[in-house]
Amino acid sequence: MELGIFELVFPRPTLAETLDAVAAHGMRHIQFDLASAGLAPMPWEVPDETAAMIRRACQSRGIAIAAVSGTYNMTHPDPRVRAEGLAGLRAIAAVCQAMGTPVITLCTGTRDTDSMWRGHPENDSTEAWRDLVASLTDALAIADEHDVTLAFEPEPANVISSVARGRDLLRELDHPRLKVVMDVANVVTTDRSRSPEAVLDEAFDLLGDQIVIAHGKDLDADGSFCAAGQGIVPWDYALALFGSIGFDGPIILHSLAEEEADGVIGFMRDRLDRATAGR
Repeated sequence: MELGIFELVFPRPTLAETLDAVAAHGMRHIQFDLASAGLAPMPWEVPDETAAMIRRACQSRGIAIAAVSGTYNMTHPDPRVRAEGLAGLRAIAAVCQAMGTPVITLCTGTRDTDSMWRGHPENDSTEAWRDLVASLTDALAIADEHDVTLAFEPEPANVISSVARGRDLLRELDHPRLKVVMDVANVVTTDRSRSPEAVLDEAFDLLGDQIVIAHGKDLDADGSFCAAGQGIVPWDYALALFGSIGFDGPIILHSLAEEEADGVIGFMRDRLDRATAGR
């Protein structure tokens, strides 16, 4: 396992300055947002020269793009909004190989019309599930065309709000290019009636064989997300679970401010060293 970070933790005027900040903190893996290259997060077109520039800029600093963000509201009630998002996903998928990354991360979406990260009473409806499956069917055809993997994460405010629903989705679509982002804080917050360890045991039992990337953040006592090491996530236990399934991908840190980066990175490196020593 390796540590990585969202490059957006280090906002700078240029991509070069952003990547310099990533490298200065010892990070060699990122999840990339095209906004850092001066584009919209979900652009309808990514010039070939921009994709090549991103790859060169990362390679020259020894940074690998573990995944690129391709999040849009896949279950928005307006089909036109979903179609616009799919067009952006197509543009990103078309340049993934040129950028040097095989994975696009997704948001399974919500019926809320204003924010794809806000829950809605209709997220559990048959109609929402139907629209999500249709969106993913179209997205997976794009993934096949461009040889990329799509990774979703269980997110409390989204249609895939739990690991159980994530497993149901994987079974229904049964597609080798559909995988999972494991965000342990998201998982812990879905069930506060049990211990975090028990909730994580179930998550890894149900989804462990489909994880391609992990996200690293935490959950405070009030239920708000915070930087890793500042909440109730049992990181030693979680990392042992990652080790038990042979996960060797990156854990991408996010939900932290730049001024927190040194402390969070130090905390997670210590926990990773302990997890590795224990195997």
